Amino acid sequence: MSTPTNPASTPGAPGRSPAPPEAPGTAPGSSTFAPATDPTPATTSTPGSPHNPYVFDEAETRRRLSTGELYTDFGPGLEALEEERDRGKELVERYNATSVRDPQCRVAIATELFASLGQGTWLEAPIYCAYGSHTSIGAGCWFNTGTTLIDDAEIRIGDRVLFGPYVTITTAGHPVDPGLRSTGAQFSAVVTIEDEAWLGANVTVLPGVTVGRGSVVAAGAVVTANVPPMTVVAGVPARIVRSITETDREVGFRPPPTLGEEG
Repeated sequence: MSTPTNPASTPGAPGRSPAPPEAPGTAPGSSTFAPATDPTPATTSTPGSPHNPYVFDEAETRRRLSTGELYTDFGPGLEALEEERDRGKELVERYNATSVRDPQCRVAIATELFASLGQGTWLEAPIYCAYGSHTSIGAGCWFNTGTTLIDDAEIRIGDRVLFGPYVTITTAGHPVDPGLRSTGAQFSAVVTIEDEAWLGANVTVLPGVTVGRGSVVAAGAVVTANVPPMTVVAGVPARIVRSITETDREVGFRPPPTLGEEG
């Protein structure tokens, strides 16, 4: 199956927003998600590292995977998480080594890799996942080459979703403060891509974001805030360009204008 990869070629979709990029979760209006503060971190340490107040037992670490609270995902007592990541990476290696002429093998590996995989969904190799087991993908999706899923928290993808080449969805981030960052602490929050959304080439979706049903994210956009259903967004950070309306049913590809002659 071949799909278009650049939503900016749809009617009315512009180029990049002139707004400067904002640090996700740090500046007002930059995101709907900000990592939670933690007034009472644990006081355990990881061998071979400085004192780390963000090392917790497995149950607490798993709880924090989806809450935005700081945690560290390696160290004593977290071997099960490390094994889960290693298992996912091994399955990714197997998937990427398959032949395009053996689609049944690819589907079998993807079914084992992901938490759920809907019927008729296809991912062009290569792919990359942090876990794989934290990602659910609906039916009838088609992902072009180079999909990257940093699924420390859950990634929930609906039905009939399209990805262009080199889409990155990341649920994880690190503190902006360098002192906190040097502890190895991170945060993560669930990302949701609703039914029939289309993410163009080189789109990046950041932690905690929901991309609404039927929306189009233009190529190269960095999505730091929730995208309403049935809208076109573009730019760094992504901004709403327009709504998707009935008139879009009547138009296919529209040749791009010449710069300076947009009118």
